[in-house]
Amino acid sequence: MHSLVHSEIFDLALVVGTYIAATILYKKTHLSILHPLLTSIFVIIVILEFLDIEYASFQQGSHLIHFMLGPSVVALGYVLFEQMKYLKGNVVSILTSVFVGAIVGIISVIVIGKLMGADQSLIATLQPKSVTTPIAMGIAEKSGGIPSLTAVIVVAVGIFGSIVGPFVMKVLGIESRIAKGLALGASSHGVGTAAAIQLGAVEGALSGLAIGLMGIMTAILVPVISYILSLFA
Repeated sequence: MHSLVHSEIFDLALVVGTYIAATILYKKTHLSILHPLLTSIFVIIVILEFLDIEYASFQQGSHLIHFMLGPSVVALGYVLFEQMKYLKGNVVSILTSVFVGAIVGIISVIVIGKLMGADQSLIATLQPKSVTTPIAMGIAEKSGGIPSLTAVIVVAVGIFGSIVGPFVMKVLGIESRIAKGLALGASSHGVGTAAAIQLGAVEGALSGLAIGLMGIMTAILVPVISYILSLFA
């Protein structure tokens, strides 16, 4: 029993099985608090604690899922290629939208953080909240933040955006498929892209593009904005 619990097969079955069960539960209840990703994280943590499985062992056993992140990103690129016709004539508007979104996201964190008395370390941790996890952790580390906390915040932001985003766009009457995809990808990265794909192929493709653009622009803008603000400090 001990060898089975600490095996790669068990770890993979645990992750995949938990997520599938959480997805079924979410589709039946439609409760935001039971979002599949949120539910899966909670259930897996409880099971790991109950079975006394160390995280390092679990991470090693489930490395195949982590490896599949690479091919999944490439798959988004293929979907984007299929929707290239939507990029023609919209390059400037797409770049401008993501650029403005990146600036607003960074400055809003700095301003709100300062008003609430947060220290520089926490602000640096929160700045890359709308960027996909690997890039966000790198940005946080370079700017003096806490990478592990950034990872948690990124997941939380992604879940929140994927739940609230479609509702907000519906209330505001946003019909543009390009706008929907860019908004979800730029604000909620991978989790938002999963929600965008459910809206349609165009939304999913543009959301995937927004992830990459947002990562590049945020990585460039965080040190630039921090330097500019330091001149007025």
